[in-house]
Amino acid sequence: MKEKQLGISLPQLTNDIVRNARKTRLDAFAVALEGWRRGLKLKWYTKDSEHFKDMIIFGVNPPGRLFSLSSDTKTHYFFRTRGDLVSNEAVEIGSEKDDTKIYLEKAGVPVPKGKGFAPDATNEEIIAYSKELGYPLVLKPTNASLGNGVVTNIRNDEQLLKAIHYVRHELDYDEVIVEQYVIGKEYRVYVVEDKVVAAYNRVPANITGDGEHTIEELIDLKNLVRKQNARLNSCLIYLDNEILDFIMDAGYTLESIPEKGELIYLREKTNVSSGGDPVDVTDTLAEEYKQIAIDALKAIPGFPHAGVDIIVNEGDDVTASAVVIELNPTAQIGGALFPIEGKSRNIPGAIIDYYFPETKGTNTEKSRIYFDLITVLEPLENRAALEVEVAPAPLGRLYSRKYTVYGDVQRYKFHNWLKQQALDRNLHGYVKSKVFDEIEIVVAGTDKDSVNAFRKTIDQYPQGSKILKINEENHEHPVTVGFEITEQYNSYNIKSVQHALRSMNKDLQRLTKQKNRVEKDIQHILNSSSWKWTEPIREVKSLVKEKK
Repeated sequence: MKEKQLGISLPQLTNDIVRNARKTRLDAFAVALEGWRRGLKLKWYTKDSEHFKDMIIFGVNPPGRLFSLSSDTKTHYFFRTRGDLVSNEAVEIGSEKDDTKIYLEKAGVPVPKGKGFAPDATNEEIIAYSKELGYPLVLKPTNASLGNGVVTNIRNDEQLLKAIHYVRHELDYDEVIVEQYVIGKEYRVYVVEDKVVAAYNRVPANITGDGEHTIEELIDLKNLVRKQNARLNSCLIYLDNEILDFIMDAGYTLESIPEKGELIYLREKTNVSSGGDPVDVTDTLAEEYKQIAIDALKAIPGFPHAGVDIIVNEGDDVTASAVVIELNPTAQIGGALFPIEGKSRNIPGAIIDYYFPETKGTNTEKSRIYFDLITVLEPLENRAALEVEVAPAPLGRLYSRKYTVYGDVQRYKFHNWLKQQALDRNLHGYVKSKVFDEIEIVVAGTDKDSVNAFRKTIDQYPQGSKILKINEENHEHPVTVGFEITEQYNSYNIKSVQHALRSMNKDLQRLTKQKNRVEKDIQHILNSSSWKWTEPIREVKSLVKEKK
């Protein structure tokens, strides 16, 4: 994939800032961070907190999914991207696909023809209705998420029986829906009140041939691109039976070498979590389709914001221009924040505008301050607390400097002293050990004079530290609130040494994988026909260089 095609992220949500927030934790972090940067008080909770006893939450949900934001006059509670102004009734209806279909049909919102079947319905009843509806069909659970158990494009009785066994017996989803399979592109549309904030095309997992690499190698190369994306790096394309069956049905094997520019889909499902590509279309999606998404939320009481999944109908039997296939009360928004193509859309900003309209106009696009999610959540992870409050964000323009200090500067007590000096001056940043005679210090704050004056402070350690040289430069990267000491390890602390060894081992494994991948690509190039054919040209160029 060419670099110009890669998605453009929000400037206030860089990969570094969200590196410790993955999957559903990313959704919560993005919304919480936006509110916190606007000056709202932020607290995180465990699922045992009494504040959420009346809110519908589901799943395992370790810390990092439940939080509150407070102004001087009110507090709102959030489960991932869903706030407490989304009614429990809306959540129940939106989470049950059969109920969703009934409400939307009553409101005149187009949906695929279909019917839900209770747990006591027999397979024979499902089959009889399916034949009446006609192929192709979709079979899916009424209350699953992330595309789990969804079987699409069922074309005959044999495939239907296989799908029923898979969904009802292997996955144990005994309550299912059978509906028309609508041919067309699928979109996730995020709506807040009467406005579409974001829309992206959910493209099934795919690769594009280059005429040289095999399908298996192209999947590896596609995953390298996904690893650069803060949302997609936790949703890589993994080879499984579904992919193997899909490419075999299309006449390929893993060793096939597709022609240059040939697009090959690897799955039927479009979910980002299973390797799909989110492609931003917010500015190009037709207003007609956006209105369908808006009308879908209006059809259900207490549903001010959510994700709406629609398919734009491209089939021969066109009964509607587009149909709604699902509503997502607790929608993942990572695909809109980190699209593989197009521009990122500020869903967190729209959500905070709705819950705290008094903060509208607060520009966080240039904000470089954030909090380290892992550190904040540690008391909750360790069960030492049921809630934690994040230190307030410094408001106003942030100034920051980086100092590289050389000499006898590796002592832990010296680093602790630097930390205390920074905190006493309301400065944020870190001190980091680089090599045996070098440390890096970053300080940031809203008082420019205090930031610039910190250089003199470094020389004032009372117990002495032999400083040979200090280099100073501007620092434009994000900074965490508070002040961290990021030693390679503290030799006086066995846990610190053990942690360092684990980190080094992980780095070694990662670098070894990268090395093996590069060596494999190099060997593939050396064995390619184009390399052999161009050998005479390279020899001529080499001779010309020697003569020069």
